[in-house]
Amino acid sequence: MTIHFIDPNKIHYKWDNSLKPALKIKPGDRVVFELRDVSDNQITPNSTVEDLIKLDWNRVYPLSGPIYVEGAEPGDALIVNVIDIKCKGWGWSAIIPGYGLLEEFDKPYLYIWDLSEGTYTTLNDKAYIPLNPFPGVMGVAPAKPGQHPIMPPGPHGGNMDIRNLTIGSTLKLPVQVEGALFSCGDGHAAQGDGEVCVTAIEAPLYLVLEFNLEKNAELEYPQITTYIDPELEAGEYHVTMGISPNLMEAAKTAVREMIKHLTRKYGFTREEAYILTSITCHLKISEIVDKPNWIVTCHLPLQILIET
Repeated sequence: MTIHFIDPNKIHYKWDNSLKPALKIKPGDRVVFELRDVSDNQITPNSTVEDLIKLDWNRVYPLSGPIYVEGAEPGDALIVNVIDIKCKGWGWSAIIPGYGLLEEFDKPYLYIWDLSEGTYTTLNDKAYIPLNPFPGVMGVAPAKPGQHPIMPPGPHGGNMDIRNLTIGSTLKLPVQVEGALFSCGDGHAAQGDGEVCVTAIEAPLYLVLEFNLEKNAELEYPQITTYIDPELEAGEYHVTMGISPNLMEAAKTAVREMIKHLTRKYGFTREEAYILTSITCHLKISEIVDKPNWIVTCHLPLQILIET
């Protein structure tokens, strides 16, 4: 096994299978990444909402890579083992009008997080948020030529935002082109399932990944093997529901009901509640067979709330 350090300045902003590899490795090798935050350093620990308004969207989603894995061919699966992750001491969350699940939040809002403790952070001393860092984007170059945006995921992986892809997990990606051309980015320090306001705790990260190959895997979409989530094994939750013949509308209702609950019972502002829901609450499809109405639930872990 060889350990490689990828140049943190070797970044790109689009999926493109014609990009020159930033690094070539062999199966079994490990790579140490230093990931920029999703804004590409446009948001800093000293930023205000004015910096959010002025974002250059052409610089959003800086990805580290691509990495060429020797022997990888279309039809194989790239096996990505997450070995270690560390936050770099700060992060941010935001409400960005035009993005996120709820269209009624039409004013920009920015919150800067202190992550220096290393294992948790707090929201205005009213909520305790355990850190669970992971890269929101991991993927291989798509087979289709040309440049493709980072934000939507696809069979190649990409912007999946799956919070379980943290230390100890394994991701399998269907290789689309020779060498796989793997890239990653969009570091998150904490996130709920759904990332409903379109940001998690966005954070620069240190990341160590190990790469292997499964030949002739016949894999069409990504798969993961993940750790047992301790949050799901213990603790109380408050659960809100959305019930609708449209799953998206059901999800919106469940989140709106959670925001209403957080503001009325615990005194959060609506903006704080929306961000807190995005980084701590988990959306689930709880019922999808009793047509015409489906149920989406939003799960708030009660242990995060600080009693005053």
